[in-house]
Amino acid sequence: MLIITGYLTVDPAQRDAFVAAHHDLLARARRAPGCLDIAITADPLDPARVNNLERWESREHIDAWRRVANAPDTGIAIRSDTVMEYSVDGVRPPFG
Repeated sequence: MLIITGYLTVDPAQRDAFVAAHHDLLARARRAPGCLDIAITADPLDPARVNNLERWESREHIDAWRRVANAPDTGIAIRSDTVMEYSVDGVRPPFG
């Protein structure tokens, strides 16, 4: 499993437009083979922050998705980016 998570920052006045521009991408990704979860959301505390979370079954699935994803060109500058990819070899409930 691969997890891609972190956040990026944009101009606070453009954050909601940035998130909204990705709605179609998210809907398509959630239907893509191997996508376990994906979200691009506005942070409730920081008006410049956009949270990113993706979980994929495998490298092959995410590579196939990226070939057809057609991410939107928002024209909104990303000020900083701390999104990272993690390989996971085990999964368990966090509270059990």
